[in-house]
Amino acid sequence: MRLFAATLLIFAALALPTAAHEPPALSRGQMVYVPVYSHISHGNLDSRGQPMSLLLSAMLSIRNTDPANSIIIRAIRYYDTDGKVLRDFITAPVTLGAMASTEHFVEHKDKAGGSGANFVVEWTADKPINSPIIETVNAFFFGTQSIAFTSSGRPIHPKP
Repeated sequence: MRLFAATLLIFAALALPTAAHEPPALSRGQMVYVPVYSHISHGNLDSRGQPMSLLLSAMLSIRNTDPANSIIIRAIRYYDTDGKVLRDFITAPVTLGAMASTEHFVEHKDKAGGSGANFVVEWTADKPINSPIIETVNAFFFGTQSIAFTSSGRPIHPKP
């Protein structure tokens, strides 16, 4: 039985790297939802039943992963927890060259987004290309305390 289990584990380990390294399908554009954590709750509840809250900054990073083709960023919208648009980060389409990156920043003192804030990024390309990597880096650094983590974007369907 142990030999069977060990063999099964070896086959599973050999299969994972192959599946993890297959490139995703090419795309001509997407609408991408990216979570933002403008604040996180932590600690114990206070006398009013509320947890402590830590404000975080958020950097939206858009990385064109196609080595030969540009993408056009059509929209970058920042939404709050209730789904209300707080800010449009671009007012006209922006071309992002092959292998280029861009970023947009929300300060940690900007708590308008709430714990459910998000970006929606819309991009297009002239032909099917590698999809960009779109994510946020949510961070807090003060004295000896720090926290930083990423949130990956996920393609969504546009409104009908």
